[in-house]
Amino acid sequence: MTLKTPEEYIQSIADLRLKIYIFGAEVKDYTEHPIIRPSLNCLATTYELAAMPEYQDLMLATSHLSGEKVNRFAHIHQSTEDLVKKVKMQRLLGQKTGSCFQRCVGMDALNAVYSVTYEIDQARGTDYHRKFRDYVRSIQDEDLTVDGAMTDPKGDRSLPPHKQPDPDMYVHVVERRDDGIVVRGAKAHQTGACNSHEALVMPTIAMREGDEDYALCFSTPANAEGIFYIYGRQSCDTRKLEGTELDVGNKRYGGQEALMVFEDVFVPWERVYMDGELEFSGLLVERFAGYHRQSYGGCKVGVGDVLIGAAALAAEYNGVAKASHIKDKLVEMNHLNETLYSCGIACSAEGFCTAAGNYQSDLLLSNVCKQNITRFPYEITRLAEDIAGGLMVTMPSESDFSDEKLGPIVQKYFAGSCDAPTMDRMRVLRLIENLTLGTAAVGYRTESLHGAGSPQAQRVMIARQSNMDHKKEIAKALAGVGKELPKTCPGQQEIASVAH
Repeated sequence: MTLKTPEEYIQSIADLRLKIYIFGAEVKDYTEHPIIRPSLNCLATTYELAAMPEYQDLMLATSHLSGEKVNRFAHIHQSTEDLVKKVKMQRLLGQKTGSCFQRCVGMDALNAVYSVTYEIDQARGTDYHRKFRDYVRSIQDEDLTVDGAMTDPKGDRSLPPHKQPDPDMYVHVVERRDDGIVVRGAKAHQTGACNSHEALVMPTIAMREGDEDYALCFSTPANAEGIFYIYGRQSCDTRKLEGTELDVGNKRYGGQEALMVFEDVFVPWERVYMDGELEFSGLLVERFAGYHRQSYGGCKVGVGDVLIGAAALAAEYNGVAKASHIKDKLVEMNHLNETLYSCGIACSAEGFCTAAGNYQSDLLLSNVCKQNITRFPYEITRLAEDIAGGLMVTMPSESDFSDEKLGPIVQKYFAGSCDAPTMDRMRVLRLIENLTLGTAAVGYRTESLHGAGSPQAQRVMIARQSNMDHKKEIAKALAGVGKELPKTCPGQQEIASVAH
């Protein structure tokens, strides 16, 4: 087993010859496309840091399948320590990239499917878990990136999958053959799909009677016949086509989302890990959601660190760093960010061992973690925009700063603190714009709300996991609920005597 270098990883993605469409046209040399390349650089960082000695404790883990060191993104968690290191790794990568590094969904999918296939086998006598272990081993040995594919378009949300007017609104089986199955449909909002070697497809909701063809889990090469991608737009994405650095904000890194379409894709039986086991579809969704909601306590915190640092620099460059209200706002931003991190660490430390032997984050605390993520980054963003000032969204373009006539004028009038070069001030303001409003907002602000499920999805799980019956019982015990009162209270005679 050999770990890939960043260069080897990028070349391996180019070799897949994926069918990707942007702005209505197919992109051939997609690894060099200005809009795609920043997301590719971002994911490549997961390979880069894995090769650096100072980060290997977080970035690498010992595989329980081979005994060899593997990238943690391909690891099956063996302890609560593994779960904690996962969150710490994600914070580190958020700090290094200031964006979404796209491998978390695949890691979370691998771990969820690992435990659920074991339990299906125990209940049904199937052979899913053996096949999936072999699959995980191949991912580890080849150091591959996996896209965790869960979210279906869903169509009419009031209808179950099998009653949709268009059956393709959920990925489903259209044919079962001796050698495998044929599937059709799409997966939406696929983070890093165009930067992945493999896709691990899961059901998106708990299936019910009639949904057997939709209760489906399988893996497929990202370049399998019948798969193509429609690249998702992000705010300000065409700035990357202009060849400028200043206007982009984060000049090297970015996120990626795509619609992944399956047009009669063949999947051999060896790659099928659930086929009609309705009662386990909800369990798979629940465990994946637990892992992925835990992840947000790391990645969003790391990007939050970048935003807080940029806000502090903006305050310095604006000449207001010593103002008490600015100091207080930065304290509040750090308080909120570290609270999110505390949630990520807590649900990891309280994790439990599944029947399959891998560790699952605490489901209640994972959902509490993500519920906070739907709120706190919005306040951190508001405070950052407050500190940065209006110039963040009204400053001229890099072309104006580079112009022979206009350059000196905008340099003069947009100067801030005497100690800060104008262009440094502009660079930091563009970074804040990128993090709060631009392409990175998908990986921070907006994704904080909708990624890993909308806020209501977490509230449903919190209600389910809160064990209200236990809470009522302990309250009853302390209050003495159910006990008969004595006919004469011992202290009543004394009170009556004193009153008399």
